[in-house]
Amino acid sequence: METSSDPIAIVRECLRAIERGATGEDLAKFYDPEVVQEEFPNRLMAQGARRDLAAILDAAERGQKIVANQRFDIRNAVANGDQVAIEAFWEATLRVALGTLPAGATMKAHFAVFFEFRQGRIVAQRNYDCFMPW
Repeated sequence: METSSDPIAIVRECLRAIERGATGEDLAKFYDPEVVQEEFPNRLMAQGARRDLAAILDAAERGQKIVANQRFDIRNAVANGDQVAIEAFWEATLRVALGTLPAGATMKAHFAVFFEFRQGRIVAQRNYDCFMPW
């Protein structure tokens, strides 16, 4: 993987890849094979979710069918060794209707995400996603 050794830079690269629609190996290169991602309960995932690498990659594939033109605006990023915390604003254009939002509408959310790294790859990720009302 040709990425920075700076964990904040790696997070930024990973989010830019997601914005470009990265899936498969293009996305997997940011993650340790033993990664665990926790998404805490939110408007889209009432029960939350716990994903391994295969499930992260599957979610990325499914996401391509639901959203387009997604963007992350990192408002704050803090690193402490192999740990990074970010605060970001996210928006994406819906390809399909969701709740009261029609296809073509913009979905928005505030995210707080905590990452842990091992040898330059994400090994743990905890998402606190706050979706704007729809």
